[in-house]
Amino acid sequence: MTTEPKVNGPCWVELGATDIPRQGDFYGRVFGWDTATDPRPEAGGYTIASLGGRRVAAITPLYGDEQPVAWNVSFRVEDIGAALDTVRGLGGAAVFGPVDVFDEGRFAVAADPAGAVFQLWQAEDFAGAQIMGEPGSLCWVDLHTRDVAAASDFYGRLFGWEFGGGSGYRVLSLDGTPFGGVFDQGSDEGYPKEIPPHWLPSFATADIEGTVAKAAAAGGATVMPPMRMPGGVTAAALTDPEGAGFGLMQTPGGE
Repeated sequence: MTTEPKVNGPCWVELGATDIPRQGDFYGRVFGWDTATDPRPEAGGYTIASLGGRRVAAITPLYGDEQPVAWNVSFRVEDIGAALDTVRGLGGAAVFGPVDVFDEGRFAVAADPAGAVFQLWQAEDFAGAQIMGEPGSLCWVDLHTRDVAAASDFYGRLFGWEFGGGSGYRVLSLDGTPFGGVFDQGSDEGYPKEIPPHWLPSFATADIEGTVAKAAAAGGATVMPPMRMPGGVTAAALTDPEGAGFGLMQTPGGE
């Protein structure tokens, strides 16, 4: 499970939203997040979510007409220019950047060959989320795609990830530590065919039933109710009031 923002691993998540205060209120009620919008004009309304004074995520305006309301996952790299060159060389695309973000780091948006969008972060003053793997924070990331083999090849060559499991779901690991998975959209007959390949973050909880209830009371919806997974993990899938999907995970013992 993700516990710190390592190089070549997930380091940050951002929610693109149309109504930042509403979304901030929702996630505050679900996870206990506090939100604060960066007052600098050049920050463009960027809003940091914190838990106990530590940064866990961000909520941002939509920066383009075609940008969906969705969670976006960032992966930390040592050299963002070299990473984008590798993305292009492997058949992916550079969508935006790289750009400098004040003194905090360099940022870019990329897409894999199947079109799943992800973000790259080269850290300077800001390494990534200051709390991970604890209740209310990012703990796992899943890629939903229709070509698991091609995705495994692309991300394995880009980030050096290890892959375990079968063809329907492959567990992603970095230096022996699992942090996510690759799910075959085609393996589930009920999976809506109109949903394109995408990355989906999951947040840890010590009480998954209680968190699902909080989300429902705050205007969210349940896509997959809590379900026991291999290894004793219980997972659920939800959407927030604007329709952005995210997951919940509770480890055995609620740790």
